[in-house]
Amino acid sequence: MAPDQEADTEVGGIAADRLRSIIERVERLEEERKALSDDIKDIFAEAKSAGFDAKVVRQVIRIRKQEPAQVEEQETLLDLYRRALGM
Repeated sequence: MAPDQEADTEVGGIAADRLRSIIERVERLEEERKALSDDIKDIFAEAKSAGFDAKVVRQVIRIRKQEPAQVEEQETLLDLYRRALGM
């Protein structure tokens, strides 16, 4: 291997090619995340234009991610707290 090829792949004990690969993969995933985020915003705009409350839709999505027992416990506590406050 020529001295400059070796310098390109390992600099100061760091494998430059491996580091570059990792950074590029993260950058690609960040681009994909941005695109997905934009898609989600578009869907919420669609929901709003169809008359749905985006805040409530987000809440339903959050609830659907939870275990049924967790949801039941939270609803029970919410009901208890409301009754304690006379709501």
